[in-house]
Amino acid sequence: MTESNINAAMFKNMVVSAANYLEHNKQLLNDLNVFPVPDGDTGTNMFLTIVSAVKEVTAVQSMQVGALAKAMGNGALKGARGNSGVILSQLFRGFAQSVSADKECLTAEDFSLAIQKGVEAAYKAVMKPKEGTILTVAKSMAKEAQRQIKAKSDIPTLLAAVIAEAQKTLDKTPEMLPVLKEAGVVDAGGAGLITIYKGFQMAINGEEVIDTLDLSKPVVTVKVPASSRADISTADIQFMYCTEFFITNLKKAINDQVIDTLRNYLMKIGDSIVVVGDPTLIKVHVHTNSPDQALNYALGLGELSRIKIENMKEQHNSITGLIPEENNVTPKPQKPIAIVSVCSGDGLGAIFKDYNVDELVAGGQSMNPSAEDICQAIDLAPSNNVIVLPNNKNIILAAEQSKDLTNKHVYVIPTKSFPQGLSAVLAFVEGNSIEENIENMTEAISSVKSAQITTAVRDSKVVGQDFSVHEGEYIGLLENDIVSHGQTPDQAIISLLEKMVTEDDSIISLYYGLAITTQAAQSMAEQLKVVYPDLDVEVYTGGQPVYDYIISVE
Repeated sequence: MTESNINAAMFKNMVVSAANYLEHNKQLLNDLNVFPVPDGDTGTNMFLTIVSAVKEVTAVQSMQVGALAKAMGNGALKGARGNSGVILSQLFRGFAQSVSADKECLTAEDFSLAIQKGVEAAYKAVMKPKEGTILTVAKSMAKEAQRQIKAKSDIPTLLAAVIAEAQKTLDKTPEMLPVLKEAGVVDAGGAGLITIYKGFQMAINGEEVIDTLDLSKPVVTVKVPASSRADISTADIQFMYCTEFFITNLKKAINDQVIDTLRNYLMKIGDSIVVVGDPTLIKVHVHTNSPDQALNYALGLGELSRIKIENMKEQHNSITGLIPEENNVTPKPQKPIAIVSVCSGDGLGAIFKDYNVDELVAGGQSMNPSAEDICQAIDLAPSNNVIVLPNNKNIILAAEQSKDLTNKHVYVIPTKSFPQGLSAVLAFVEGNSIEENIENMTEAISSVKSAQITTAVRDSKVVGQDFSVHEGEYIGLLENDIVSHGQTPDQAIISLLEKMVTEDDSIISLYYGLAITTQAAQSMAEQLKVVYPDLDVEVYTGGQPVYDYIISVE
């Protein structure tokens, strides 16, 4: 790197350095947890997001920093986990979108603009931005970067000033969010962003940079075994050849009309069409029986590169490890609307399957799936219209982001718990339009009250309550607020339900987790029948980790 520019080699080092520095600090970030519940996973989510970015960046051989920036943005998008990871991915994507693909190096002005564009993209991605979070820290970085440009600072000076200003803002986050002040911590997402920028700084300053990141660390992803794909028949493959290519050195400026015309042509000769373009590059994916026609049309727009044509019948054999018996295999019938649900626990998954949920995504508290994980399930779902139930507040943004990774029509119902997800599924009516079902399912999630029982991972004064909790004690969370505690799960549940049950309620449902025996759950149910003789008490095997009980009251 020269004194004022970041070239491709340095940019790659910066991304790898940031990932390594974040890895070394992720547990500290996880510990910046405003509640004494085992959901401190901000550091892990941000780390897994940047690991995905590293994979994409290190795979690029180009010496153009623009290509690396784009890879960083795309990789972060695919791997984004949790709210913090999704916001980080948007910061990276906005950063990348400000850098032209053919740019060979970044000046201080380029770097400042990229930070600003990242902040703009992140704020747009969050429906109700909350100050005192990673967004506030990122915004302060962008403002300081602009001040440094006016002062004609070089990149090392700019970066040092940006980090210093971000630290000042981070220190103020407890004053912006009372929940942080009460817990005596700063915002974990903001701290994670500073960690990443310090990793950038380490690379620029020539401090030790580990060339290769250990990408073998356990990552929660949805793996679809061959056995689950063996029911996909090749008999109904109408278009045999999966055709992918890039169009470069374009003959004329690309606009929406050019891309629409290309897309409309491909629709005449195939399906599963994805066309993504910018002023310098178009990426095409199409299933067709005439790949030559697709390529010939594309030649009229520019030069072709990275052409890949695969016979999908042969690809099917490779994936399943089987020779398809086309006459004996029944493909999944296509439906007007399919449902994808996130859940943690075999019992909860079985309940969703009983109510005709089409695909499940493994995930939940402390194991948030990425946007790409959710997209895999969407692509497997037997419909072009797919409803997604995140069932956790930290997964909603990743579910929304999965829309950018598929050409299907995706609708996210913002469910924050398993009971809300189940209530939404029960409100689904086959034969109703997608609009009617979205309205009914969204309305249904407001009719159920959700609670969880878990154990405290540390001593804490509870915000808004007149009691404290101690490490190892059982705590009850009502709509994510701690409202009860006890030395046993039973004590926490009894106290919790006192604040939860009203005279209008008729059913209490208990879904017990891995740490609870069937006998203990049944005993708890018998106690509740005595306390609430006018209510039905139902018990189900949930099999979920983290939460000893998930409770719904309706």
